[in-house]
Parts: sequence; C-alpha cells; structure tokens
Amino acid sequence: MDLLRLGPPGQELPVARHDRQHYDLRPLTADVDSAFLAADGIERARVAVQAGQLPEVAGAESLRVGPPVSRPGALLCIGQNYAAHAEESGSPPPEVPILFFKHPNTLVGPDDDVVIPPDAHRVDWEVELAVVIGRRASYLPSPADAAAHIAGFTVSNDVSERAYQLEQSGGQWSKGKCCATFNPLGPALVPYADVPDVQDLPLWSSVNGQERQNSSTADMIFDVATIVWHLSQYLVLDPGDVINTGTPQGVALSGRFPYLHAGDTMELGIESLGRQRQRLLAHDDSAADLGGQA
Repeated sequence: MDLLRLGPPGQELPVARHDRQHYDLRPLTADVDSAFLAADGIERARVAVQAGQLPEVAGAESLRVGPPVSRPGALLCIGQNYAAHAEESGSPPPEVPILFFKHPNTLVGPDDDVVIPPDAHRVDWEVELAVVIGRRASYLPSPADAAAHIAGFTVSNDVSERAYQLEQSGGQWSKGKCCATFNPLGPALVPYADVPDVQDLPLWSSVNGQERQNSSTADMIFDVATIVWHLSQYLVLDPGDVINTGTPQGVALSGRFPYLHAGDTMELGIESLGRQRQRLLAHDDSAADLGGQA
C-alpha cells in the first residue's frame, strides 16, 4: 500500500493505492498531512483497506498527481551526501551532514511544470530520496531510534539555480533552492515498512531522454537513520516534515552537461518509489500557481 494525493492543485483527494486499486481516504482524514501521520494514519489506512472499509476512486488514473504530503512544516535538505557527487562538485566528503532549507511552498506534483525564474541561466536537476517524518523526533539517543519516527519515503527533485546558490548566496545555499516550483515531490508516499532496504535503491535521472544520473542510495555518505538522528540534535522534526537526502553524481554543475532551458523535459525515479516527469517553462510562459501547490 502507498498513499497519494490526486486532483487539481489545492483540491487534492487523499488516496490509498493497493493492488492497483485506489481507495478514498476521506472517511479517515481530510488530507495526508501532519495530523494524519501523527495519529498513526498509515496503519489505520492499511487496516481500513484490508477490511474493505473504503470506497474506490473512479477514474483515479486520469487525475493529476499532487505532492504526496500536504503542507509540510519544514523542507530540509542534505548537501553533498553522495561520495561521487561531492567529488564532481570539487569538494571533500563532508564530515557531518550539511543542512540547508527549501521553502515548503516550492513543492509541486511529480509531473507538474517547473518554471525557470526570470534571468536564470543555471537551472539544474537533482534526483533525491525524500524521507517523510511520521512521529516527532527530538534529541534521539542514536540512529537506531530513527526508524520509529519515519513515516515513509518518496521521490524528490531538488531543482536548483546554481548562480543564485553559489554566486548570490552570501555563503549559504537556500537562495538557489527556493524558487517557485523547485521541488517536485512524489508520486507516492511509500510506508517505511514497505521498503525492504532504503540504502540499496537505484535512482536515476534524464534530460530530453538522455541519461544524467544513474546511482544507488548505497553511495550515500550519511544513511537515512544517521541523517534523522543527526538533525534531531539541532531541531525538532515534526510529522509531515520532508527531508531531501542528497543527490548522486551527474548534475549540470559538474560541467559535463548543459543546464536546463525552457522546453526541456526532466525524468527521474527511484526503484520501488516511482518516477516523475517535468517540463521546463520560461517564467513568462508559465500558467503555474507560483504560490506553491502542496
């Protein structure tokens, strides 16, 4: 079973998908949000699906797919967390996780358009494993305690504008990360229990059908449990918070590929979690809701 949010931006329907059938979660919750996750919502949804207590959603396959989590309180990101990516960036592997933030209103659906900001020329792609928090985590004793606080996983594209990030940043990265539409998320929230080994998942990306990234979460410098434990020493992780755990080698910043332009198409995915596809639009051509679509 996994969880999706289907429908137009701002009107998404919470859905559980099981054995290729889609079930309406509204008898249990108005949305897949922090309150639902904190109240053991995933397990309650699983029980309801297995008991046949939820109505099916007609025509689900034709509906837009939104971000699988609604209105996260925080969108946290880990930088240079793949050994080969740190090398291609010209940096030594970090000794502790590098943390930066994206504004939560950057979230859009996995197949929504991505808008290039005005006068931006160095827009880059980054396929990432995203962790969704399911239970408040603060000062966890050890990485072994992290699993009990994770709701599940999904696919993230940490779209970046490298000039904003590196040349106009003032020493931090978030200016290059927070432009509208810069974090496609989804398609589904896959529960922790349904992912056999999160540290052995192939992940990939392509631009206009040409391969860019092809790696595995096994190349992470800091694994998921360590990231959640480490962050909990510095901030409180709340249910619904999303953590982007870093990207593998193969981005435009490496100098091996051109940056993105209007008309390009990004495709990316993670085994067992799904895939995304986004079209790049110029800001003047965009009809997107630039206030975010979470």
